[in-house]
Amino acid sequence: MPLDPMPYGTASELGFETQALENAIAFAQRHESSMNRDIGAALEQGHFEEPWPIGQTLGPVKKRKDPSGVIMRHGKIAAHWGDVSRVDMTFSVSKSYLALLAGLAVDDGLIPDINAPVSDLVRDGGFDSVQNRTITWMHLLQLTSEWQGTLWDKPDWIDHNRSVMGETHSGIKGQKRILKNPGTYWEYNDVRVNRLALALLHVFRRPLPDVLRTRILDPIGASQTWQWHGYDNSYVKIDGTRMQSVSGGAHWGGGLWISTLDQARTGQLIANGGKWGDQHLISKTWLDRCKKPCALNESYGFLWWLNTRRTIYKSASETSVFAIGVGTNLIWIDPQSDLVVVARWIDAGSVDQFMHLVIAALR
Repeated sequence: MPLDPMPYGTASELGFETQALENAIAFAQRHESSMNRDIGAALEQGHFEEPWPIGQTLGPVKKRKDPSGVIMRHGKIAAHWGDVSRVDMTFSVSKSYLALLAGLAVDDGLIPDINAPVSDLVRDGGFDSVQNRTITWMHLLQLTSEWQGTLWDKPDWIDHNRSVMGETHSGIKGQKRILKNPGTYWEYNDVRVNRLALALLHVFRRPLPDVLRTRILDPIGASQTWQWHGYDNSYVKIDGTRMQSVSGGAHWGGGLWISTLDQARTGQLIANGGKWGDQHLISKTWLDRCKKPCALNESYGFLWWLNTRRTIYKSASETSVFAIGVGTNLIWIDPQSDLVVVARWIDAGSVDQFMHLVIAALR
């Protein structure tokens, strides 16, 4: 199929030195992720350092293929590589889409106050305990909730002491630790992100993929090929209707499956401050809040990674924001250079050098 009617420009027209940009793309292609192309096998072989059966996959998985990517500047595609129409798993990029849905709920008044306890609106038993009753939407969005419990057969402690983006912990991943008060400890924990997804399902009272489709992806002209999966056991009844709660990543399968080109559209929506053409799809105020550093982790906002003091990627500007998933799956938005870049299945250790080459290609 053709790439689609998104605007294109030549590399030169968009301010790149053509050969230098081609070199950046060639670098991304040469430095492919070492992750097994058979993702199901990768998960079974312990990619997330969890023994089976506790780490057993619960949702669908999909094999990946070659690396792909899109580089946009000033809202136009300057270059692309690989099959940008192929639908692939995105892993934790899904989290950043949950942040967009939370913003829609705030914009619509369904969540009047993100600093209020989730239990004010969600009464499914998940926020009744002493540990959980004071958890706010802000805590869930910033990964500081310390939510305790088991969801879809996964206990919260399965991700205790999880290290991401260079973080280190004194404990071993999956080793139970003493929980702290909500809002006082930052931890990258997929069980808690899935708890947020379920809470948002209760607020919208309709499947989250439907909300994403009608409010975001259809209006920006995305294809109809994307899917957002939950787990085999992540179904609930709301208003008498059986609905699946989606996964906020693909830690145990599922998550958002989407093409590179549709990811680029989403990145451009963020770069536009929530506006697409003459439509305001999500408030700029919310997107600005997503980019405000968490007090407990300056490199994290509302389920989006931030480059505060260039601690994530030294070659990207400090104003850059990222959606990052295993693989590496990356959406990079750099307001300073007016760039939106999607790179998929690139070696994690090579991402910064790739960014350096892209920036260096600017005239």
